[in-house]
Amino acid sequence: MKSILLIGLDHFGSMLARQLHDRGHQIMAVDKDEERVNAILPLVTDAKIGDSRSPAFLKSLGINNYDVCIVAIGKDFQSSLETTSLLKELGGRLVVSRSDRDVQEKFLLRNGADEVIDPEKLIAEWAAIRYASNHILDYIKLDEAHGIFEVPVPSAWAGKTIGQIDIRKKYGINIMAVKEDGRMNLTVTPDTVLTSQKTLLVLGEHRAIQKCFRI
Repeated sequence: MKSILLIGLDHFGSMLARQLHDRGHQIMAVDKDEERVNAILPLVTDAKIGDSRSPAFLKSLGINNYDVCIVAIGKDFQSSLETTSLLKELGGRLVVSRSDRDVQEKFLLRNGADEVIDPEKLIAEWAAIRYASNHILDYIKLDEAHGIFEVPVPSAWAGKTIGQIDIRKKYGINIMAVKEDGRMNLTVTPDTVLTSQKTLLVLGEHRAIQKCFRI
């Protein structure tokens, strides 16, 4: 469990608050809009109405007490930039800021952000990979060359064990889990038998996975 300061409660910020709440984290939520703050109260540990561009207001929150400070301000980039800079100046351990364009990412990183996320860019990349192929059911990007893919078991592999197909040796791909009827089995061994009803979570280079599964 982490202590998280979340600044900005528009659609993205409120969705993020819900996800963090569901994972059991402690959340201090901040927005200058009273209606947004009141709406998020059931999902957070505490919430305050205030202007995150104010050094005095941010100091009152005890910035260095949070494991992560997330700036989820959407439409007002100037406020996002000023808030990011102040958080770092006031001792923020890990400052993560939202951007909507590449140029914003550069400015945020120069002004105190440790990491920058672009929600629309992430979703667009995921959707392009997920829906442009008949063989990818889900995808998590690890870096520019590697990812985790959920793929159906090829028909030629049905009835065989993981040891028999041996894709680690042939392609450098690791099978991390086997999924069936929505249930994840992480205890895979060389003796695990594959069936056409199962899907695989595989880790490897994009090119190797494309070649192995003929994507």
